[in-house]
Amino acid sequence: MSPLDLQVNGYAGTDFNRDGLTAEALHHACACLKEDGCDQILATFITDTIENLERRMRTLVELRAKDPLAQEVIAGLHIEGPFINPEKGYVGAHPPQCVKPGNVDDAKRLLEAGQGLAKLVTLAPECDAGFATTAYLAGQGVVVSAGHCNPSLETLIESTEQGLSMFTHVGNGCPMLMHRHDNVVQRALALHEKLWLCFIPDGVHVEFYALRNYLRAAGIERSIFVTDAISASRLGPGNFTLAGWDIVIGEDLVARSPDGSHFVGSTVTVPRILVNARDHLGLSEGEVATLLDVNPRRALGL
Repeated sequence: MSPLDLQVNGYAGTDFNRDGLTAEALHHACACLKEDGCDQILATFITDTIENLERRMRTLVELRAKDPLAQEVIAGLHIEGPFINPEKGYVGAHPPQCVKPGNVDDAKRLLEAGQGLAKLVTLAPECDAGFATTAYLAGQGVVVSAGHCNPSLETLIESTEQGLSMFTHVGNGCPMLMHRHDNVVQRALALHEKLWLCFIPDGVHVEFYALRNYLRAAGIERSIFVTDAISASRLGPGNFTLAGWDIVIGEDLVARSPDGSHFVGSTVTVPRILVNARDHLGLSEGEVATLLDVNPRRALGL
């Protein structure tokens, strides 16, 4: 098994979402990922100003080009935002002041900054007028994923017709309280034949019993496990930052905002996912390989 993690914001003290990323820090993160059994990742950049995203992406791309290990580990980039839903609950830990509607001009700027490495973009279909950004990205060979969003079922279906093919961390990026039936989680599950459904299997972002239900509804063959790892992964409890946001990691190793109101990424690692899959989800080795290795590569067309 050669896991490919589609959502890694940082690792082992290295934050991709900050200015000043160094060659040493990038190499260290890649070495730790390999040591922990994660063969490849999509380095993930979350919502910020377009200028900040461009600068940080260019820095990582330039550093990667000079480091064989980074080239081996970083298979591409995942741009999560800024074209997401700004409403409280759906926006999650993304800075709402930087959220903006989907538009092709900014999408082009971000792809240019990625210099061909942008493989995945998460956006809110209901915030993409006429699905123009979705269609543009899909036309450029970029996988488009719904996330931090609240589209109607009709909007979600129409978006798949324009190139949407994935749903980012199902069960998260949405309010704690929603309609019991007509909600974005149910809509995502209803379209499992059209969408790859990603889950964070840490037992906190989605309780294990609920995740077992989701996997049954979606099917292992259409599901993907991601870590959504942040720089605090591997470091244990303490106070950290992600893209300038303060984060508190408790004894339970869960990343939360200082007021405890919401999660801020994850600190789960591939070794912990393997334990969770065996002990809490009852998955076979083959099923875990499908979720961590086979399906992510299929989803990206690798």
